[in-house]
Amino acid sequence: MQDRREAFEIAGRRIPPRRRATVALPMTALADLTPVTLSLHVVHGGRPGPVMFVSAAVHGDETIGVDIVRRLLRAPQLNNIAGTLLTVPIVNTFGFLNQSRYLPDRRDLNRSFPGSAGGSLASRLAYLFRTEIMARCSHGIDLHSAAIHRTNLPQIRVSPGRPAALSLAHAFGAPVILASKTRDGSLREMAGQMGVETLLYEAGEGLRIDEGAARLGVAGILRVMAALGMIPTGSLPRGRPQSLQCGRTEWLRAPAAGLVAMEAGIGDKVQAGQVLGTISDPFGETEVEIVAPRDGIIVGALTLPVANEGDAVFHVAELPKDVQGAMEADGEVGQMPDEDEII
Repeated sequence: MQDRREAFEIAGRRIPPRRRATVALPMTALADLTPVTLSLHVVHGGRPGPVMFVSAAVHGDETIGVDIVRRLLRAPQLNNIAGTLLTVPIVNTFGFLNQSRYLPDRRDLNRSFPGSAGGSLASRLAYLFRTEIMARCSHGIDLHSAAIHRTNLPQIRVSPGRPAALSLAHAFGAPVILASKTRDGSLREMAGQMGVETLLYEAGEGLRIDEGAARLGVAGILRVMAALGMIPTGSLPRGRPQSLQCGRTEWLRAPAAGLVAMEAGIGDKVQAGQVLGTISDPFGETEVEIVAPRDGIIVGALTLPVANEGDAVFHVAELPKDVQGAMEADGEVGQMPDEDEII
């Protein structure tokens, strides 16, 4: 009996059920007329189900997501999925090649949605991603990392007031779930407006690949796919990690300039008044402590041994108390500073 499911069509290509293919979406050309494309890999299942995108390197220097997608595409669970998986390992090709967060027009792609077909380079890329990929999907996972010289504890960020996304965040199983309002022009804001339930995975450091965070990212994506019925739950290892659903977060900044000695690291639970690190001047004449203002867990930290006065050193999230309401109600959770706002 022949499969009656239709082929998946994109960019003039038809991918039959139970097949997979890499597709190049024409995007633009460089100044020397070298063509540039947005490449994605399509895994089209033999049974109906959700259509989910997994995107990485929206910021070109966030390389860990590229490796997560590479590992995901080798997972045996993808050999017989329900629905369709669209993976885009490198959204911002320009930034990736130049090891830069931004595009050549100096714009942040994650502030350029919805984009337009006749706008700037960033606007055109956002438009292409929105119309050719996001518009075909019901769910999405966007992979990010900290900027260079900082690292993030693996964490899922979800928009408040989206219980379906919160449920998928728990299925993902990252150590921490943080409620974070979307930013104007961001991919996650655009996805929400289009009704595409989207998670944001933050882990590791810019221009680095953290082995543990990469493995956790692949496992989390597969757990989300299982929760959506795209792959059998039995195909995954037993048990699901429990996530801490944290409240507000705060960056602790260097009270002085000098050499940084860390006494706590990402993932550590800390108590109010605890010394997290010290900063000493190069002559050893002064030493200033960085102290936790409240109980919490460190979800981000500086990786350099030096800091200027005012540099962000520790990102501390409030430990779970009664944060369920903040997760479920719009307007009670603020926006987190962006990576280029916390230097």
